[in-house]
Amino acid sequence: MLRVEGVVGGYGSVQILNGATLNVGEGRIVALLGGNGTGKSTLLKSISGLVKPWRGSITFNGERIDGLRPDLIVRRGLVQVTQGKDAYPAMTVEENLRLGAFVVRDRARIARALERVYGYFPILEQKRKQLSGTLSGGQLQMLCIGRGLMSEPRMIMLDEPSAALAPQVVLDIFRTIARIARDGMTVLMVEQNVRMALLLASYAYVIRDGVIHIEGPADALIHDDNVRLSYLGGTVASSDAGLSLH
Repeated sequence: MLRVEGVVGGYGSVQILNGATLNVGEGRIVALLGGNGTGKSTLLKSISGLVKPWRGSITFNGERIDGLRPDLIVRRGLVQVTQGKDAYPAMTVEENLRLGAFVVRDRARIARALERVYGYFPILEQKRKQLSGTLSGGQLQMLCIGRGLMSEPRMIMLDEPSAALAPQVVLDIFRTIARIARDGMTVLMVEQNVRMALLLASYAYVIRDGVIHIEGPADALIHDDNVRLSYLGGTVASSDAGLSLH
């Protein structure tokens, strides 16, 4: 579904990406892992059109999208939920959600999308008339993911969905991401919580210095010595403690 080949880019004269290449197959959850400053968010922004790549190609559903405006990429069915829980605090939860459907003109489709989002995140329906500025951090993350789903995309990209959230909230968010994927959504997820990401994803890439350093099936990378020592504190991730994400 998504193919990124040899993408080079950055901000101004500062080069961040040095030939990043990855593929995301339809219906899969793919994790993009790495430390701070390795190029994870820059790569997502390059895919979504927020940053224009200097070189390389990005193809979505067989069409080159590098160089397209972000709104045109959304119209093609590819949405990014940016890092930072960017909601409009003076607008209600439902008003924020409806903003995500800016490319949809059919009111019936918008109503169905809204119902679907409330199905994933019942707390948002309970708080639909509240100002988003009154929400907790976890609820704001739910709101931002829900808003991304409102355009009925074929693929959603999530930038650090677990950032600054309490452990139980992280579990709830990841379980919902798994449910969204089971319903047919393709997911590319940037995440620093490597253990959780590898338990959730089917395939993963590790980026370092703007290039993909390691890749493979997620269940294999959990036991990869380089990944364990660099990102998992030398331990083996396990779902034996009642952790069920799928």
